[in-house]
Amino acid sequence: MTESSSSAGPPEDCAAPKHRELLLLNLVTGATLLALALAVFLLRLHRLGEIPEGIDAGEGANGVDALRVLQGEHAVFFPDKFRGREGMVVYAMALAIYLLGRTEQALHLPTALAGAGTVFVVFWLGRVLFGTDESGSGAARWRGLFIGAAGAGLLAVSLGQTIIARTAYRTTLLPLLLALCMVLLWEGWKRRSKWHVVLAGISAGLLPYTYIPARFTPFLFLLFGLSFVITFNRRQNGLKRAIRFIDTSPIRAELTLAAPFAVAAMIVAAPILLHFALNPEHFVSRASLLFVLDPTLSQGDPIGAFLINIWHHLQAFGFRGDPFWRNNFAGQPMLNPWETFSFWLGVGIAARRWQHPAYRLLLLWLAVLLLPAFLSSDPDGLVPNTVRMIGTVPAVYLLIGVGIWETYQFLRSKCLTIPKLGIPAYLTSGTLPGAALGAVVGCLILVQGSVAFRTYFGAWASAPQTYRAYDQEWTDLARALNARPTAADTVYLIPYPWPEEPYGFHYLYQGASPVHIFPEAAARELTQMIRSKLEGSESIATVKVVEWKEDPTGEHINVDDRIIAVLSMFARHQGSEDGDSFRVHNFANIDQDRPWTLSEHPVPIAVHFDGGISLLGLDIGQGPETIPTSLLFDMGSGQPMWMVLQWQTAPGLDLIYSISIRLHDHEGGVVYQKDAVLTRDGIASTRHWKPDELVETLHLIDLPHNLTSGEYELRLVVYDFESLKPTVELGVWQAETVLARLRLTESE
Repeated sequence: MTESSSSAGPPEDCAAPKHRELLLLNLVTGATLLALALAVFLLRLHRLGEIPEGIDAGEGANGVDALRVLQGEHAVFFPDKFRGREGMVVYAMALAIYLLGRTEQALHLPTALAGAGTVFVVFWLGRVLFGTDESGSGAARWRGLFIGAAGAGLLAVSLGQTIIARTAYRTTLLPLLLALCMVLLWEGWKRRSKWHVVLAGISAGLLPYTYIPARFTPFLFLLFGLSFVITFNRRQNGLKRAIRFIDTSPIRAELTLAAPFAVAAMIVAAPILLHFALNPEHFVSRASLLFVLDPTLSQGDPIGAFLINIWHHLQAFGFRGDPFWRNNFAGQPMLNPWETFSFWLGVGIAARRWQHPAYRLLLLWLAVLLLPAFLSSDPDGLVPNTVRMIGTVPAVYLLIGVGIWETYQFLRSKCLTIPKLGIPAYLTSGTLPGAALGAVVGCLILVQGSVAFRTYFGAWASAPQTYRAYDQEWTDLARALNARPTAADTVYLIPYPWPEEPYGFHYLYQGASPVHIFPEAAARELTQMIRSKLEGSESIATVKVVEWKEDPTGEHINVDDRIIAVLSMFARHQGSEDGDSFRVHNFANIDQDRPWTLSEHPVPIAVHFDGGISLLGLDIGQGPETIPTSLLFDMGSGQPMWMVLQWQTAPGLDLIYSISIRLHDHEGGVVYQKDAVLTRDGIASTRHWKPDELVETLHLIDLPHNLTSGEYELRLVVYDFESLKPTVELGVWQAETVLARLRLTESE
């Protein structure tokens, strides 16, 4: 018994420190996971239904397609908006809408959860890649824990990644599934586990359903696999490495794992691959629009444009920021200074240790997933675009962790080898240095997280640029209309001045009243468009027209008020209601019997200006009544007036003319003024009119409510838009031309 006890003693003595170290490792891991959970909750999920406040066109398109899915319309690829979008995010949103309702929170939740999940998978991936070595030492486990925790922590508190994750784009799904695939593939390879490999293959097969850059991931898998065909041998001088290819027997040995991975990936990806095989235009439609090597996009220098694009995107790592407010805040670089140093140090170390699979994987990952950004031009020159390089995110933050860890190892080795520094031994050996490193990095992450929290929920959320980036005016309108009593006998007409369809409004609006949105169009065409929407609907009692006001940027929303002018010609104005960014005009007694022509009985006049432009016809009215310009007309107070002007320009006119419509009281004072650029079809200025072409322009005169009774004159001034110099009437030589005489009585 004594012998047996004696022989059993030493293993117990060795096991106790290992057990304590493992216990400490598990405690630190648990604390790290709790800290990460708190960070992702505060930055990815907190107030998700409130911020961002708006839903931009891309997010709204996903929401509209999710509603279609809930109605039974299924697809793996949705080609009808923005040149097509992969379907995974649409189905995730459909599930969220089914559970939470048709809300902003339901739209943003799937991508926010994906962003949160990426943080934890990056932590897992760091531990897996760097937590073991050939000796199986405990030091490697601490290294893996630190690199994973540092990378995941910095990713969790990244302001740019917070903004992207809380935006309902499909992009956030790519780094999550790619990192998960790599974790499972690495675990399966190390453990020789086919189940892990099959799960990795399923994750890889889901990648084509996420975002266009995922199409580059097969090259990453292929290059990483082929990298094991190469061996690295030191030459005798120890300074250079000779690279030679070996036989393919190891490849055949790995087929037992590679085959299940490839088969699982192909089975899962088969539906979308089949869709692209049957519809190849869907595969290239978006990419071809932005391909930087296209000579038409690169001004005849595709190689130069490609190299410049590479330089701009590499600058994102610490030197230049994404200018899009939907991706970033105030153009800040993707990485702060100390992250930048650690990242580029990590890249250098990974390049030096290329022969180690973990470092090789991160370098290949970075290089391959940067290609989508390198190959994509931006029509407006707004680069770098961090969304197009989002596939690199896990590799980027793990390389930062590598850089921090190696900096720590370097400083610690210097402290140990330079006795004259006088540093006590207990400060450079044992667990104390590691604990100090963790505390310092943890404090830096905490500070960075608090700054990101205040910036996102404060400066970024309240910035006027954010308001415009997320089309908040459409969200405000949808909320306001949803809150109003609606009925089938009421119709809303909304002008549409923006280049993208307001899918966010379509997603949010749930009222019973039909809504018709009108793009920019010629006045005559617009009149017929409105007529066609109202024609045959005898049950329509009220038509409500939305007039946009200034947005918080201080800029007037660039849309004219011709819809109000058209309705003013064929209906009675019943007052207006004010909203924050819009005003709603109510019209009743719509006259659908008379022909809806822009100008039924224009008064022919001949006002020739010395600047080469002539006014040849005039029609003014208030409601269905036309104002006889030669007589004194009794106008209604607060009722909008409409005016149709017929113009002609001389050949060779190279000026942009504007008009100033002014109402003068009996003393000659100006009580109302409205200026507008003269355009054909709402687009072409006088510079682009054809000589001798008769152009009709429609204008709204929204008279002020505080006019006093008395007589007024409506006058017109034509002036050069660029120089502001007025042009005068030939023979009269006055800048102002009287158009009509008006009278307002006390009873009105």
